[in-house]
Amino acid sequence: MRCGYAARGIIYFLIGGLAFWASFSSMSSSGTEDTLSALRAQPMGVPALWAIGLGLMAYLVWRVTAGIADVEDHGTGPKGLIARGGQIVTGLIHGGIGLSVIGLAYAGSDQGGSAAQDWTARLMAMPGGRYLVALAALILVGAGIYYMQKGWRGSYKSHLARSQFTQKVDPVLTAGLIIYGMMLALVALSLGFAALNADPSQAGGLGQALDQLRSAYLGRFLLAGAGLGLVAFAVYNMVEAGWRVVPKLSAPDIRTLAS
Repeated sequence: MRCGYAARGIIYFLIGGLAFWASFSSMSSSGTEDTLSALRAQPMGVPALWAIGLGLMAYLVWRVTAGIADVEDHGTGPKGLIARGGQIVTGLIHGGIGLSVIGLAYAGSDQGGSAAQDWTARLMAMPGGRYLVALAALILVGAGIYYMQKGWRGSYKSHLARSQFTQKVDPVLTAGLIIYGMMLALVALSLGFAALNADPSQAGGLGQALDQLRSAYLGRFLLAGAGLGLVAFAVYNMVEAGWRVVPKLSAPDIRTLAS
């Protein structure tokens, strides 16, 4: 669990940091794939990719185990089953990303995944493909709304142990979750346009969403804000790695940020 959240934190710290740097320079903002490819070219980049990839595989194990064994006490009601199913699905998604990162570290190419436009085109080639892409966009919108309300309502606080550090960075965690949810909504919007126009080239990932912000009015400031927001989301993941409270594993008298 801790390795998995740490790996997510590293990825979003790199993406957010590069986006913030791009807002004040001539370089373009990067998505996950471009960022990790750039990391590979750096000294110790390959070992870092191995660590991130294995960390994401650990996140896969954690989320699938949490969903099946219900270690977070979601229960067996409809709401609980949806939450547990969401844990399993997100675990599988991050496991796929982990395989992609390991492929990049091992062979210098992304062998485990594909760009948003590639998999959108593959979906559209299937029977009812446009509807599948539209469904993916709706799911992603739902995920974005989930993260935004999670930050706005502070529901994440019941899963984090209270300490001087977590109390101090709590506003950063809130901002990170809200801005990450907004970025997911932007990605979902591009998928929606791709489905509406049957044009896979309109689909884009996080990198394209950041580029869209930069091309908007006051785009450099929007991009800088998004970059800082993704860094804040990285901090949230790092805090999850260190202070996550798991009901069936943590001490029963542990104090959380919500208590």
